[in-house]
Amino acid sequence: MIDAVGNPQSILLLGGTSEIGLAVVEAFAGDRPMRVVLAARPSERLLAARARLEALHCAVEVLDFDARDLDTHADVVRKAFAGGDIDVAIVAFGVLGDAERAWTDVAAAVELAQVNYTAAVAVGVALADRFRAQGHGAIVAFSSVAGERARRSNFVYGSTKAGMDAFYSGLTEALRPDGIAVTVVRPGFVHTRMTEGMKPAPLATTPDKVAELVVDAVRNRRELVWAPPPLRGVMSVLRHLPRAVFRRLPV
Repeated sequence: MIDAVGNPQSILLLGGTSEIGLAVVEAFAGDRPMRVVLAARPSERLLAARARLEALHCAVEVLDFDARDLDTHADVVRKAFAGGDIDVAIVAFGVLGDAERAWTDVAAAVELAQVNYTAAVAVGVALADRFRAQGHGAIVAFSSVAGERARRSNFVYGSTKAGMDAFYSGLTEALRPDGIAVTVVRPGFVHTRMTEGMKPAPLATTPDKVAELVVDAVRNRRELVWAPPPLRGVMSVLRHLPRAVFRRLPV
């Protein structure tokens, strides 16, 4: 259970190799024992993530999780909770894809929709069921500012994040009576493997800085996080621009 100062004793990271997700786990862990469940496909990156956390004295468990295999999601969540209570579950998986291929290739579009939206909904429903039965806990879901208003440059990706964001924002309200907290995180450009080689957008940030914001949000039961915070004002303006003006902005 999350202690009096907001420290969880156990964390489930769905997307166990996510750089931002691992930064959040490390920020919570500090240098104290904590149970961590990493759910991801087997890979060298997963082994490296496990070693990093074990160096911080975490007791690490690994579950095979493939976001594309929707029929297995409920069982993966069940296995994570079978080893004991989960205080914080982090939904941190997703794919960026090729923006131009995504709107011209059916398979590419479907993959983005299944991983970023359908899979996120599937694990969200499974997590909600487990947390309600447990009676406590928090869910952190990584959305994106791309979902706030779709741009020509990545509108398929943005549409998947818009749907995912709406689901977890609604889940926030649905789980409120049960005392389960849900935090939706909307990062902008973050320097990770996913964005490597891309031109950084204004207000670009790092996984560690995002993690600091997430830890503070969980400890204070905040429901929405912009990373970095000034993005909230920027997106408020962009959201209300007339379409004729918005389309002329740099993509």
